[in-house]
Amino acid sequence: MHYDDDPARKLASASALSTIIHPRNPRAPSVHIHISWTEMRDGGGYWRVMADLNPAIEDLADTETFEKALEAAAPAEYEHAAEQGDRYFYIPALERHRGVTHFYLEGHASDRPEEDAELARDVAVAAIDTYVAILGAAHERPHDEGDGALQLAYHTLYLFQVLTLDRGTSSGLLVHDQNDLGILGSLPSHVDRELLASWEGKLAAPQDALLRGIVGELPAEAPAPVSGEVKRKLAALVRDHFRAHPEALALQAKGDTLPPTVDNHR
Repeated sequence: MHYDDDPARKLASASALSTIIHPRNPRAPSVHIHISWTEMRDGGGYWRVMADLNPAIEDLADTETFEKALEAAAPAEYEHAAEQGDRYFYIPALERHRGVTHFYLEGHASDRPEEDAELARDVAVAAIDTYVAILGAAHERPHDEGDGALQLAYHTLYLFQVLTLDRGTSSGLLVHDQNDLGILGSLPSHVDRELLASWEGKLAAPQDALLRGIVGELPAEAPAPVSGEVKRKLAALVRDHFRAHPEALALQAKGDTLPPTVDNHR
């Protein structure tokens, strides 16, 4: 993504590999992996490196396997990245995290650019290869209707976190409206509309109004499908909300570092 047509912005371009997978099998965990390089107009730049495991039903062995793989890929950065990830993916209103283990480096840049690029690649490869192995084993586990209900509740929480707290998502939507489906590609296919509505009272203004609007855009079905059309409506809703209430951006998730490109959407 480039910004050649908008010289007022601080960033020149952003290149990213980003994947979010929500398997149908409730015993198979979801995963989020994001590796991006942002280049500034002044010639500088930084990496954003994220990898987190998001099961509806936690398997402790899977959690440990994922953690160890990321620690081996980035031993010097792991402790700090895990702490930042736990902070970023915490959901205060529900007093829990989105996932079970998180790796998050924001604004990562040193005076050794080749090593920085190698770190980003190592984390990506470790996360992808480890997840593929976890996924293969998880599909062998038996599951039942009760597991499906747990998955639906978890997917509802996932949508809640992405649309109300995720700074990367809201920043992307505020920059332009040309990639709404891509930005909201992280949303699961179905959610529990009634469960989502029940959390409105846990939010302070103006975020309670945002959640009320989100519920209003979801089909009145059980479970509620999150189609492409619904994603476009949700994207417009979130964009309009934060433009009308820029102070609400301070309520969103962040790690230790908040790059200016994310902070002011420039």
